[in-house]
Amino acid sequence: MPPHRVVFSWGAAGSELIAPGSTTVEIVLRSDGGGTLVELVHRGLPPEEVARHGIGWGHFLDRLAVTAAGGDPGPDPWATKPPAQPAG
Repeated sequence: MPPHRVVFSWGAAGSELIAPGSTTVEIVLRSDGGGTLVELVHRGLPPEEVARHGIGWGHFLDRLAVTAAGGDPGPDPWATKPPAQPAG
């Protein structure tokens, strides 16, 4: 069976809220008929960061899905303008 799980630490240099290595991301790949299901869990985020990271992971996983299906997601709009912060 080929590798199906990746786990890595996550954080941002210079961040007091999410220091490097302070959270963990786990990605599990599962066979799903003719495709692959990607399960991503991000553990250890401070509560005030959960919504923002959910938006970010959703954005990049959507782009990955387009690429995996053979499409081109085009230039990433976040490369030049970061998204607005979620309210709350």
